[in-house]
Amino acid sequence: MTATTPTTPTTFPTSTDTTAPTRSLHLAADGRTEVGLTIEAINRAIADKSCRLWVDFDLDEPGQRDLLKQIQGLHPLSVEDALAQNSRPKLEEYPSYLFIVIIGVRLHEETPDPYDLTTYDLCFFLGSTFLITVHEGPSAPIEEVAKRLEKSPDVLARGVDRLAHSIMDGSVDAYFPILDKLDEFVDNLEQRVIVEFDESALPEIFAVKRLVLSMRRHLSPERDVFNVLTNRPSSLLSPESQIYFRDIYDHMLRINDSVETYRELLSSVLDSYLTQVSNRLGRVTKGLSVIATLSIPFVVLSGMWGMNMQHIPLATYPHAFWWMFGIQLVVGVLLLAILRLWKLL
Repeated sequence: MTATTPTTPTTFPTSTDTTAPTRSLHLAADGRTEVGLTIEAINRAIADKSCRLWVDFDLDEPGQRDLLKQIQGLHPLSVEDALAQNSRPKLEEYPSYLFIVIIGVRLHEETPDPYDLTTYDLCFFLGSTFLITVHEGPSAPIEEVAKRLEKSPDVLARGVDRLAHSIMDGSVDAYFPILDKLDEFVDNLEQRVIVEFDESALPEIFAVKRLVLSMRRHLSPERDVFNVLTNRPSSLLSPESQIYFRDIYDHMLRINDSVETYRELLSSVLDSYLTQVSNRLGRVTKGLSVIATLSIPFVVLSGMWGMNMQHIPLATYPHAFWWMFGIQLVVGVLLLAILRLWKLL
């Protein structure tokens, strides 16, 4: 372990020690801080109600799954959900802690698809004096809170519920850059479909709709989680911290409203695309109808005068071809004018 005073910056160990969690910070009652705790020290700190403790598990690192199972006092079902990393956003109350799952999001920058959304579970075991976070892979909110604790370890003294709020707030704020990207995507698709009618925009419309629906699938249950954290009284949450959770709940409402707006806009863009396709098909059909109307007298009259019969009118007339051509053309124009007059074309 590494011991420091509250005024001395704390540095979390960077070694991949398979016998200790990814990060851990223990703030004792006398103000001393310790990092890099073993599982035995963590279990002692959880039992000591006079201290404050934060433990973080990154399941991508070797040995972290087995270490999480060794934490005493955690219900096996909540540990199983945390290890599964495919849970729906939810909040479950156990006798000594709250188990919370929220979804972290980010656009996958390593793929050529600009609409590839990456999600990961961020799990919280929130007790009265301890906070255990579990995630798989890098998490920007966790990294940001860890840097703040390195500069000022006594931030943990405000309470583990306030620390959980900071991590959740950072996770929810990650939606806003994605909403800005969505706004750009939708504006670009509207320009390409309505103004330019780019036929290659159809796959991108469905890709953006898939992105919006993916976000919407996570936002609705996550909004309910923060609604409970804001409004349901709990001995594990102070009234002051619930005021801060109310701010996150307000952000969730704004994000949800924005996603619903983009979903409706994309539906309108898709309807506009299909309408333009229908209009183009109508124009093509109309042009073919004009050609078919003009060709009717040529087919009929030519067929009549081309029969193998004697004494056909104008058969011996030297300019019969041009007469027949003129008559066919006049009949075709008359048919076209009649159809236009009756608004059939």
